[in-house]
Amino acid sequence: MAEGRYLTRRPIEPASLLAAVSDPGLGGAALFLGTVRRGSEDGPVTSIEYTAYEEMVVAEFDRILAEARERWPNGRLAVCHRLGTVPAGEASIAIAAATPHRADAFAACRYVIEEVKRRLPVWKQEILDDGTRRWRGDPHPMAHSPQE
Repeated sequence: MAEGRYLTRRPIEPASLLAAVSDPGLGGAALFLGTVRRGSEDGPVTSIEYTAYEEMVVAEFDRILAEARERWPNGRLAVCHRLGTVPAGEASIAIAAATPHRADAFAACRYVIEEVKRRLPVWKQEILDDGTRRWRGDPHPMAHSPQE
């Protein structure tokens, strides 16, 4: 897998995404981080292992970002999704948006994350304290292990 085109196996660097969208003519910048959580609703999650149909993820990110740029033509967007094992507390996805006004930057981030959750062929397997694993997410035709 080529690092850098939306996907990485390394920790996400939010500052680099913000730098990618930075422009002195854009007064509102927003950064969304989706992190692996361990909470009362999720149970004893130590990490999540993310796998993906990588070529399709890149193509779908291209489409999602093109759609967002049509909605916010004066804005700039950057996104990065992590693959592999991501420990609880670390970011699995980051989205940065810069627009002339803050409301649009927030809206652009929200649009991208909602479309990512709905459309991206990324699978999540939670790893629990006791070492057991469970698939996370809504069942849907593509929500199976790529190894099956």
